[in-house]
Amino acid sequence: MTKSVIHTDNAPEAIGTYNQAIKAGSTVYLSGQIPLVPSSMEMVSDDFAEQAHQVFKNLSAVCEAAGGDINDMVKVNIFLIDLGHFATVNEIMAQYFKTPYPARAAVQVSALPRAAQIEIDGVMQLPE
Repeated sequence: MTKSVIHTDNAPEAIGTYNQAIKAGSTVYLSGQIPLVPSSMEMVSDDFAEQAHQVFKNLSAVCEAAGGDINDMVKVNIFLIDLGHFATVNEIMAQYFKTPYPARAAVQVSALPRAAQIEIDGVMQLPE
């Protein structure tokens, strides 16, 4: 099986030694997205809801670059600096995903890159 790099200018550039996503067969492994605006590489805002929306927009862009869409994600990992935002994440996630929803984990962490309040990564299975 070969692996290939997925890249789009519609999502933030990688800020380390990783790629936006890697495709192996029909499975795509998406790196964590934080709420950076792709054109400026700056945080979208300090507002949690705006940060969450930006993360889902970034994930959507990477999914599309891989040949699918966000609803092809089968596993999502959500990292929050405050688990008190859990209900807000659920409300916002419902605006981007249709049922059946992906499997998911949501955990609180002490810090995220660039002082983000949320980061999401996941796995996508491309339609055959």
